[in-house]
Amino acid sequence: MNKGPEACHEVWLDRAPRALGYRPDRDLAVWRGQVKTTLATLLGSSPDRVPLDVQVEWEAQREGYLERRFCFTAEEGARVPCHLLLPDEGREPHPVMICLQGHSTGMHISLGRPKFPGDEESIAGGRDFGVQAVLQGYAALVMEQRSFGERRDQRPDEVVSLGRGCHHASMVALMLGRTMVGERVWDVSRAIDALATFPEVDSSRVACMGNSGGGTTTFFAACMEERLCAAMPSCYVCTFRHSLASIDHCACNYVPGILNHFEMGDLAVLIAPRPLVVVAGRDDPIFPLEGVRETFATIQAIYDRCGVGDRCRLVIGEGGHRFYPDLGWPAFQDLTHGVMR
Repeated sequence: MNKGPEACHEVWLDRAPRALGYRPDRDLAVWRGQVKTTLATLLGSSPDRVPLDVQVEWEAQREGYLERRFCFTAEEGARVPCHLLLPDEGREPHPVMICLQGHSTGMHISLGRPKFPGDEESIAGGRDFGVQAVLQGYAALVMEQRSFGERRDQRPDEVVSLGRGCHHASMVALMLGRTMVGERVWDVSRAIDALATFPEVDSSRVACMGNSGGGTTTFFAACMEERLCAAMPSCYVCTFRHSLASIDHCACNYVPGILNHFEMGDLAVLIAPRPLVVVAGRDDPIFPLEGVRETFATIQAIYDRCGVGDRCRLVIGEGGHRFYPDLGWPAFQDLTHGVMR
């Protein structure tokens, strides 16, 4: 007999009520409001808004775009480094793609600039989102996520026992009634505020994309931040049951109590009718395709119910846990015609 904790959890997972899950007979407006309020509570306490204090550090002309390095303050004690890439071609103000790296050595991956061992392999997996966005004609906001890259754990080596990842910060956030997902979503919201200070970009035409942990933030930010016109999460959208509840993931992915209210697909009611491109890898070992398809079936049903069934799309790459530019971008351009252009 299995005496491990997973045996007990399997029972609870089977009984999770998902009280706000999708049903065709729900009143859409009422249900959407209930889901939004509940998700906001689950993501944790929101900080006070403080002055952005946007500070440009330098500019450099690159091949095809101007790169502007700047920082802004998301909340007290949270300084966010960013790179804004402004294409040489196209009319200003430019539409913007917010580019979010997942678990990696940092946002320089989005810039296509290896700094550490393994970076070249990461970039080769289609993760140089900023450069891709500029080639597609967008301005790109490359933003460092909490606990990654320049925002990694800064405590002295002698007190860090679990590496420099997201674990400690995520656990402390939980003790404070917050979640790392909620904190990262807050940063995206404040990044949109910061974009409004740059006349070269159109802060009314902003989308978001990311892979893995970047896909997590992209999906939840699209749920909570209505100013995002479109979203392209990659290698994240999957049932919680098939992914986070079955396979070891980093602590920053978990939202306490979420299965009492909904599965991931149910949250699409907060994104519709805005365009949503879901990118997946057929052989992704940590977000299995079975769970991806199940989740997207719910997403499609919700978009159909909202009368916009053609504004969501699932694209599947023939590989693993990475982004697939040749599939993702054509789908995104197709679905966002007239929205981002």
